Amino acid sequence: MFPGGGQPNMQALLKQAQKMQQDLAKAQQELAEARLTGSAGGGLVEVEVTGSGELTKVTIAPEAVDPEDTETLADLILLAVRDANAAAQKLQAERMGPLTQGLGGGGTGIPGLPF
Repeated sequence: MFPGGGQPNMQALLKQAQKMQQDLAKAQQELAEARLTGSAGGGLVEVEVTGSGELTKVTIAPEAVDPEDTETLADLILLAVRDANAAAQKLQAERMGPLTQGLGGGGTGIPGLPF
């Protein structure tokens, strides 16, 4: 049942769905354009990712390169990428969370429609 026993205003629902779609597309574009950094080893290794998690840049300080110990360098790169991806996931949650809250977990996913 709908509040008040009436039928839903389909035009209003379509307008609301269209706005949600536009907001989602805008948030996705903002994530694709956002640049976040991660680092490890006190800045010996820095990486940059987009808000959607795409790795775009890796910077390695010369003092991080030891030909006898490439394993440590690999670990630093891995940690820097994880750090940047954590920042990207946080940004995604901030930008997308409000837009996607009603899209799962039962119901229609459309605010105002309980079933």
